[in-house]
Amino acid sequence: MKILVSDDVSIKGVELLREHGYEVDVKTNLDEAGLIECIGEYDGLITRSMTHVTEKVIDAATKLKVIGRAGVGVDSIDIKTATERGIIVVNAPTSNTVAATEHTCAMIMAMTRHIPQAHDSLMAGKWDRERFTGIQLKDKTIGIIGLGRIGSGIAKRMQAMEMKTIGYDPYIPEDRFKQLGVESVDLDTLLRTSDYITMHTPLTKETTGMIGAEEIAKMKDGVRVINVSRGAVLDINALADALRSGHVAGAAVDVFPEEPLGQDINPFEGLDNVVITPHLGASTVEAQIGVSVDVAEGVMAALNGEPVPTAVNMAPVPMNVYNVIHPYFDLMERMGVIGVYLTEGPMKEIQVEYTGELADTETRLLTTAVLKGALNPILQDSVNFVNAPEVAKTRHIAVKEIKSHDSGYFLDAVTVRIKTAKGEHSVVGMLFNKTEAKIVQIDEYRVDFTPEGYLLLAPHVDQPNMIGQISTILGQARINITGMQVGRMTQAGNNIMAIAVQDDIPNDIMLKLRSIDGILDMKLIHCDVQH
Repeated sequence: MKILVSDDVSIKGVELLREHGYEVDVKTNLDEAGLIECIGEYDGLITRSMTHVTEKVIDAATKLKVIGRAGVGVDSIDIKTATERGIIVVNAPTSNTVAATEHTCAMIMAMTRHIPQAHDSLMAGKWDRERFTGIQLKDKTIGIIGLGRIGSGIAKRMQAMEMKTIGYDPYIPEDRFKQLGVESVDLDTLLRTSDYITMHTPLTKETTGMIGAEEIAKMKDGVRVINVSRGAVLDINALADALRSGHVAGAAVDVFPEEPLGQDINPFEGLDNVVITPHLGASTVEAQIGVSVDVAEGVMAALNGEPVPTAVNMAPVPMNVYNVIHPYFDLMERMGVIGVYLTEGPMKEIQVEYTGELADTETRLLTTAVLKGALNPILQDSVNFVNAPEVAKTRHIAVKEIKSHDSGYFLDAVTVRIKTAKGEHSVVGMLFNKTEAKIVQIDEYRVDFTPEGYLLLAPHVDQPNMIGQISTILGQARINITGMQVGRMTQAGNNIMAIAVQDDIPNDIMLKLRSIDGILDMKLIHCDVQH
């Protein structure tokens, strides 16, 4: 598979991809036309903020399966179009957290004590101490807009500076505010009462232009404003006007609506009460290596058909939940594959029942794995963790989850039921020792087999020589049997034979097997999943 790296990223991530057998091309400074011209060759794309992955680029990407953003912000990527095309978008949300947090603190200190201006003055041969008198942070109030990883890191560090911390974040529960030692307030209160206001939000429809002239007017006189998040969150022209009037005493800005910021669009030209830096929030050696490696790992996981916890166009999965559900992904997908092979006719409903530890955790991504397994064998287009729910919806397949603490005979089991107009089939799977996947029941039959390779399922009348007849036909066709197991029905009656074979079984051999007296049904299932 081929991967295009379109921005400067640490060589460590590129080396990791090449070590795992991927062909990697590094082509930086591509405009939209240049990207459109070459993107059709690639299965994966890794970018930073300088590359804009537009709808036109995505339309030209005939093979693209994943877009990786070496950093946090993904506003330069058309997420909606990528999702519609089933392209996974992953980022690296944690690797540059410390770097951005520390840069914010540095900007606060530099602005408060006029450090850049004092440096320039001294280098010009002046000794002007009175001009650069600052203020102390102690006992001042800092208002933090956005209490995610970076915002909470700012709170912790500013509390060490003996500042009072208040915050606004409608997506953070009150318990989290208490845990951080931050007072929860509405945005209007934060604007009116803060001595310092710092922004740490993603760029969304709701946050674009969040702090404009109207919001700045509400701020107290002498406020200091910091933005090390996304440029379009803050109206820098309105901020520049407030700096000139003296309503805002100081500002520190690292990000801008248009980058790079040239002299022709720089509203802070000539102002000495502002500190600006060229988007340096993540610019540390450690952060650049971290985001490069993290996004490379996410891209590889996506290309391998595995779930990616940092995918931004999938339901977010907290790491503590991901650690619980991660061992089950392969089993769930293979259960979906087995289920669809058992059914006849179009699927009407897929029901997934979780018992044991999985009944107490978030399982939407596991259910998506079942959908992926059930839909891939019957569709021409690839189905993945991003588009599987939408594909099921467009095919009018109802998807239901059931959480049960009544585990019955099996502990920590998952049951997949697939319903069609002709009936219902069920598959029960378990994970032994968190590693060994087993199918333990199919419909009313108890079984015990590993879901991999080719599996021949043969419900049959419980009578002599059934195993012998099947083995003879397979042997004469030179089809190697790698495992065999006979299971009884959950109630007395017929048996089921599960035979693992090394290769596919031709149709003429299947016809011979089905013609054996006492065979009730005969299905060949390819248990392996598609990537």
